Amino acid sequence: MVSTSIDRPDVFHDIAGTEIDVVERPLTAWQRIYDNGAVRKTVLLVVLALIWEVYARALGNPLLFPTFTDTLAALLSAIVSLELPEAAAYTLSLLIKGYLAGLAIAGVLTAFASVSRIGADLLQTLTAMFNPLPSIALLPLALIWFGLGDASVIFVLIHAVLWAVALNTFSGFRALSPTLKMVGRNYGLSSTGYIVWILIPGAFPSILTGLKVGWAFAWRTLIAAELVFGVSSGSGGLGWYVFENKNQLLIPEVFAGLLTVILFGLFVENIVFKTIEAKTVQRWGMAS
Repeated sequence: MVSTSIDRPDVFHDIAGTEIDVVERPLTAWQRIYDNGAVRKTVLLVVLALIWEVYARALGNPLLFPTFTDTLAALLSAIVSLELPEAAAYTLSLLIKGYLAGLAIAGVLTAFASVSRIGADLLQTLTAMFNPLPSIALLPLALIWFGLGDASVIFVLIHAVLWAVALNTFSGFRALSPTLKMVGRNYGLSSTGYIVWILIPGAFPSILTGLKVGWAFAWRTLIAAELVFGVSSGSGGLGWYVFENKNQLLIPEVFAGLLTVILFGLFVENIVFKTIEAKTVQRWGMAS
């Protein structure tokens, strides 16, 4: 017969009353710097600028690839002459108009899809049809319908923003917890209140993703549209600034225009959207 007795140790260590000290070691200066995301990204940008400078000097052909210092000098000169700020202001004015219009239409379509099966079918069908269609491909139609002017550019911007925002927003609504949805309905909220107080806060991470994607699509489409359209309504934006200087073989100015486009992208991504995320998603406990 197999014994089921368990051998127990002869000595027991009672640690119930033992105090365990938690030693907090202060971070070193290097660790504090490394933990700062802004510092890390700044260092990466400096390294990229150095690589740019070294490569351009090694190539030795400013018509193909100007140095970073020459590009920076052209950028500062264009800022002082107000040529670049005026072009940037014109581009941003068009972007804001098209972006806000696209958000408004996306909000209406998504709200309709959230309270109606027909609306959901309509949104899914339209998204499947038009989301794969590049916005820049609509430029010829925009020229025919609206002529050469701001309306044509705003039209293609709406197309660039609308489907990305609507698709991500509706996907966020559908992925929301069924329990949370039932709580909202048990409170007797109206359709508008249900969307505003339940769906939007719960799905805001997906909505924010749609806003970022829509912004990126709109920004790229706008620069490309300005390159194709040239001057719109007697004014030129950043795309036209790049195109015009390319025709005059002012390559440092071309790179200065492209650098401005990049800097705007970095600002919106790392300042605007990060601020929105910190005040909403992270504060609501939806992200680490």
